[in-house]
Amino acid sequence: MTGIGMIVVDPDGRILLGLGHDGRWELPGGKVDPGESFEQAGARELAEETSLQVAEDEVSVIAVVLDGEQGIPRISAAGLVRNTGGEPRVTEPDKIVRWQWHQPEDIGDIPGGLFVPSAGVLRAWRPDLTLPRVHTYSYPISVIGAEAGRLPCDGRNRPEPRK
Repeated sequence: MTGIGMIVVDPDGRILLGLGHDGRWELPGGKVDPGESFEQAGARELAEETSLQVAEDEVSVIAVVLDGEQGIPRISAAGLVRNTGGEPRVTEPDKIVRWQWHQPEDIGDIPGGLFVPSAGVLRAWRPDLTLPRVHTYSYPISVIGAEAGRLPCDGRNRPEPRK
């Protein structure tokens, strides 16, 4: 299974998580459809699940994460986007109870825990966070030259807006 977990950072450095009906929290995201790039899938899934709109060129893939939870090999891209504007809405009530903004440093203590792929994606983004132990492999994506300036804020600093 191939998917993307979207790390959505608001202007205050908080990230968006959805409460699933099983009591676990998860990032917006989902499966990559045939013929889609990770960036296209991330923008589509974010709009489908939260009604937040971003262009695919606003999605930065920062890592690829591999996990095998419950015997299912899963590859998830870690997509990062910031300042989407607007407020998220529950558009798939059969999957998500509510969307809520969280300080990254508080996620480790969140009641109900995290969906394994979301924990892996968040750990790839911010290895300094205290998160539940999950068995994943993370492959950071190197960015060189002019491309490095295109990366959005990681929640700890506030770079200039992208050109």
